[in-house]
Amino acid sequence: MANILVVDDEKSIRNTLKDILEYEKYKVEEAEDGPSAIEKITNGKFDLILCDIKMPKMDGLEVLEKTIDSIGDTPFVMISGHGTIETAVEALKKGAYDFIPKPLDLNRLLISVRNALDRTELVQETKKLRKKVNKSKTTDIVGESDAISEVKAMIQKVAPTDARVLITGSNGTGKELVARSLHENSTRNNAPFIEVNCAAIPSELIESELFGHEKGAFTSAIKQKKGKFEQAEGGTIFLDEIGDMSLSAQAKVLRALQENKITRVGGEKDITVNVRVIAATNKNLQEEIKNGNFREDLFHRLGVILIKVPSLNERKDDIPLLAEYFTDIICEEQGFAKKEFTKDGLKALQDIDWTGNIRELRNMIERLLILCDKKISGEDVKLYANPKK
Repeated sequence: MANILVVDDEKSIRNTLKDILEYEKYKVEEAEDGPSAIEKITNGKFDLILCDIKMPKMDGLEVLEKTIDSIGDTPFVMISGHGTIETAVEALKKGAYDFIPKPLDLNRLLISVRNALDRTELVQETKKLRKKVNKSKTTDIVGESDAISEVKAMIQKVAPTDARVLITGSNGTGKELVARSLHENSTRNNAPFIEVNCAAIPSELIESELFGHEKGAFTSAIKQKKGKFEQAEGGTIFLDEIGDMSLSAQAKVLRALQENKITRVGGEKDITVNVRVIAATNKNLQEEIKNGNFREDLFHRLGVILIKVPSLNERKDDIPLLAEYFTDIICEEQGFAKKEFTKDGLKALQDIDWTGNIRELRNMIERLLILCDKKISGEDVKLYANPKK
């Protein structure tokens, strides 16, 4: 239910507006002059403010000027029985959402109220989506332990070059984060970063996904399609879980690395590409080579620089920093009040065997934030940890 503040020195108008808005299921508060309006705005939270312009003590434009910086996205609708075009323009310039002259046309008023509230909802939703998108693409690598500091130092050395990088580590350690950080700190950071999850694409489609296809190359190829290598032109292609790639696709990736050329499926023309290749895997590629599942020549082409991302168990000193980082993100995303871990709560987190690494830690913290009160203790952690832990 939207909360609306009605500011007018005439009680009859305040009462009329209150009756109409409450009939429309809005919650209404009143202020009889400018100073009382400022006090209510300062101490309360409103979704919309309806304010008369001509009032004793302080006029509505002054109220708008004094509160515009503090009301954020809250729409301010001015009403006046002495309205002129100049007054309306001045109000809009100062930040008012709308100007409605007296005598009030109630239909006009309600339309303005609904539009203003809809706009506020859209603005807030857009902000939330932008935050989520930005957070999902963050390149912040949180931690100060020796293990993660070595990774950060390696990124700083390698990122400005075009050297190919092979990132290894268990599931959930943050290999994609390392890849994004390499791209964002490179000279290619204004060009695309294209991610390909090789494990999620069926083997019969991986070549089309990577290199594209020509119209009619196969039954469902109804038009020409550019592959990920072409989409990443000038930027970086990240081949995640490359250990799951088929041998035939590996051969074509090897050619792309050797010659900087690709050929679309069903095509004959060579296409020159300029991309930096970063790959990642949770598998032991040396073992995969022995078992005939991975090409040794591709391994050596990819692994100019090797970066091993440590497991969470290898960097438990970072858990307090990670807990604070995820707490801030999750509380903001979910609209929770800020919660804190006690010392024994953090110690309990450090005592857990984190087989799922950073991903598991984030899920655990989200669970604790949902189920616990303001302080999250060691007992809370033990209570809500997975039984097998």
